[in-house]
Amino acid sequence: GRAFCAGYDLKEYSEGSPVGDASPNQGMPWDPTVDFHFMWANTQDFMSLWHSFKPTICKVHGFAVAGGSDIALRCDLVVMAEDAKIGYPPARVWGCPTTAMWTFRLGPERAKRMLLTGDLITGTEAAQMGLVLRAVPVDQLDATVLELARRMSSVPRNQLMMQKMVINQSIEASMAATQRLATFFDGVTRHSPEGMWFKARAEEVGFAQAVKER
Repeated sequence: GRAFCAGYDLKEYSEGSPVGDASPNQGMPWDPTVDFHFMWANTQDFMSLWHSFKPTICKVHGFAVAGGSDIALRCDLVVMAEDAKIGYPPARVWGCPTTAMWTFRLGPERAKRMLLTGDLITGTEAAQMGLVLRAVPVDQLDATVLELARRMSSVPRNQLMMQKMVINQSIEASMAATQRLATFFDGVTRHSPEGMWFKARAEEVGFAQAVKER
């Protein structure tokens, strides 16, 4: 495909979709607990990569943006093509990264640089910033990830499991609380005055155009 993942398919939800149990769209007044329940389930699906006893390696080409960055940053190791792009554009309006991995990977200041702008950065920039493990030319991406996986596979599985559990445990307590807040705020961003404006704009001119204007 053209990209690792470009995020949730929000065209239908932003431009107007039926309200009901099968849709994240609610009638007004909005109930934040219903929204939280829906988004928390998605967050926990992403977290399965983190909780997996097997190490996970993410190989990114093209784009890993918005919800796609949530998936990528949940993995244990991320290797990007140098020209690939990663970021969370909905941080500008209509979103908050529910997995909340930016601070844990970058530290507060660099995380703010990303989430207070919503900018995309290249794989090269992401590696230099410390967001991902490594960036390589796209024609070397497959071989680089395969070699890393082969090197790790030479370690006994019980050793891999224990090392991953110990490292994860060092940040999981604060991570859980941060993710709850982020998931709640994600719903708030979509129902703030600016969030409601963005949805109305998407209904008027289409989601793609509204994103360009964001």
